[in-house]
Amino acid sequence: MPFSKFLVPLLTGLVWTAGCTKPPAVAPPPTVLSTEPTQAQPRLATLKLWLGPEELITELALTEEQERTGMMFRTNMPENEAMIFVFPFPQRASFWMKNCPLPLSVAYIDSEGVIQEIHPLQSYDTNAVLSAAENIRYALETPQGWFDRHHIREGVTIRTERGTLSQTFKPAQ
Repeated sequence: MPFSKFLVPLLTGLVWTAGCTKPPAVAPPPTVLSTEPTQAQPRLATLKLWLGPEELITELALTEEQERTGMMFRTNMPENEAMIFVFPFPQRASFWMKNCPLPLSVAYIDSEGVIQEIHPLQSYDTNAVLSAAENIRYALETPQGWFDRHHIREGVTIRTERGTLSQTFKPAQ
């Protein structure tokens, strides 16, 4: 019994004082600034491209923001239209379809303007579609299946109304 004489008041005091202590401050979650696009970009400047006898009216994604947004959030792409991405140097290309409701096809193109690879891109797929080649300088997105429907295959050279792709997109010096 003597032990309970001390234990009951001690426990009562601990419980009573515990309710009076201030809970530890919890820091608010950090603010994350998102640089991801949240809406479709307006139509970009265009250029005519020829893939063999086929003509495409092609939007030019030339700035970092235009490239990052690409076809995100767009709900249609006419059959004879496309979007081209110009890389600063030959590289292994990688595209995904985050926030893109349209199924597309992408052609990975080398510095000479020759199509090296053609891949389907599925709506909303966030898995990267990598090029096998490491010498890709351009990527051309079209409505999915466009290359098949127009009989355009690897090895076709692309021209513009200004000449070759390298002449058209020559870096400023």
